[in-house]
Amino acid sequence: MSEVRVVFVGAGPGSADLITLRGLQRLRQAEIVLADALTDPALRQEAPDAEWIDVGKRGFSAESTGQARINLLLVESARRSARVVRLKGGDPSMFGRLEEELHALGQAGIASEVVPGITSALAAAAATQQPLTRRGIGRSVAFSTAMTRTGDLEARRSADTEVFYMAGRQLPSLAERLAEIGWPEDTPVVVISRAGWPDERSSRHTVATLAEADALHHGRPTLVTVGAGARPVLPDDVHGAHDPDQAPAPASVA
Repeated sequence: MSEVRVVFVGAGPGSADLITLRGLQRLRQAEIVLADALTDPALRQEAPDAEWIDVGKRGFSAESTGQARINLLLVESARRSARVVRLKGGDPSMFGRLEEELHALGQAGIASEVVPGITSALAAAAATQQPLTRRGIGRSVAFSTAMTRTGDLEARRSADTEVFYMAGRQLPSLAERLAEIGWPEDTPVVVISRAGWPDERSSRHTVATLAEADALHHGRPTLVTVGAGARPVLPDDVHGAHDPDQAPAPASVA
């Protein structure tokens, strides 16, 4: 096998200290870093001598770097450097266009490695202390995007717990679709935006009241958890929004 020249690193879902030890090690060795928009800028301090190239993707924004351009930059970077890191928010394999980038490198004969990261669904479950699986009632979890490639809204009821990524701009519409496909109105729902960041916000709802979350989370990177994984662990949990001012300060990476 040829020498690895590109390493895909999952930076985690928010603050810099959520990256894995292996991911941090690979980042510190990098000569060129192609970084997503939602990675913590503080990670630049871990590879200060590297060339940093911003290749952020922000939904349907005109500011996004096209996938074809990212593929080309990856190949070009690997041909002029032996240590390239493709730094992706969350986990590279979770809605991160990893397949397309691996294919581009493979077609060019360039070897790569993938370092997993914490995906935002797990960060959201940790922040709200809502286990995604529950003994007896929550044996299956499904991850999907609320928006399709064509910009259409999509909702599912295929598992005990459904987690919808990229839901920040369509919470009222998602509430309607969940009811239409058969989720009972009293099904618990947890919404969290910017999970893993100091300014994360969370709120508890039901399918019937989910639309009310729009005022708190609209336009922010948002996850919606529906079903067993959204049930309060304690019966006296208070329904309400998380106070971002009470979020702990991120720890140092070093």
